[in-house]
Amino acid sequence: MAGGFECLSGLWNGQFTYPRNFEPEFFTAVLLETSGRLGGSTQEVARVGRSRGLTLYATIRGDRHGAKVSFRKTYESETRTHSVFYEGTVNADGTEIEGRWSVRENWSGRFLMLRDAGQSQAITRRISEKLPG
Repeated sequence: MAGGFECLSGLWNGQFTYPRNFEPEFFTAVLLETSGRLGGSTQEVARVGRSRGLTLYATIRGDRHGAKVSFRKTYESETRTHSVFYEGTVNADGTEIEGRWSVRENWSGRFLMLRDAGQSQAITRRISEKLPG
């Protein structure tokens, strides 16, 4: 158990900010962690740009090494696919991840993800019960 928490599996609520004067975006993520590998998905309603008002879905693939987290969030739609890279740090009790996201060298911002530890433990228990092993 690293940093007071076993894994990052569970339901997370997040926010990311843009480098310009756009409103922050909010998202929901489901993370699954196995042996330091991260997977999962996100859902958000776009507040800016060409996708404004649309619900966007993405997949997550990445790693956790101690308190350091890095993952790629890949949006997929009928018209295009693009990835956003996230790097952050998990707090001591595993309920917050904070860091930076980037798409290109000149397009990046901050993000914060929060979870309810009790809710995440229940989700992890249900997932474990369904997985063979």
